[in-house]
Amino acid sequence: MARLTIPQTFAEWNERGREYLPGHLGIEILAVEPDEVRARMHVERSVCAWNGYLHAGAVVSLADSCCGYATLRNLPEDAQGFTTIELKSNFLGTTLDGDVLCVAKPAHRGRTTQVWDAEVRAERSGKTIAHFRCTQMILRKKD
Repeated sequence: MARLTIPQTFAEWNERGREYLPGHLGIEILAVEPDEVRARMHVERSVCAWNGYLHAGAVVSLADSCCGYATLRNLPEDAQGFTTIELKSNFLGTTLDGDVLCVAKPAHRGRTTQVWDAEVRAERSGKTIAHFRCTQMILRKKD
């Protein structure tokens, strides 16, 4: 198993996810730094539940994508990849239109696990929609 290659530009980060869930949800990566990943998702019918409210699964996918990109950006040199082993979410509100923004920051960057905290906010009101904590297990090639 070869080590994952790390994109170098925003265009590369966005292109990498275009044909996968982040692309289907319209997630746009805005920044990928060692200590912070930022992304945006437009609230439209395709990311809402049939009742018109923003779907919790879309919000979780936005936060998990940010935490995953953050983990990839921070993989140790000898790592081959990673996988999410736990994701906890607390929903505090919603929005019916506009964009939602997510910011992921590290709580722990170890050799075997990384823990990332993410917050999703409604861009227009600035109100917090959800808090997340995501634990990633670092994968290494077996000898």
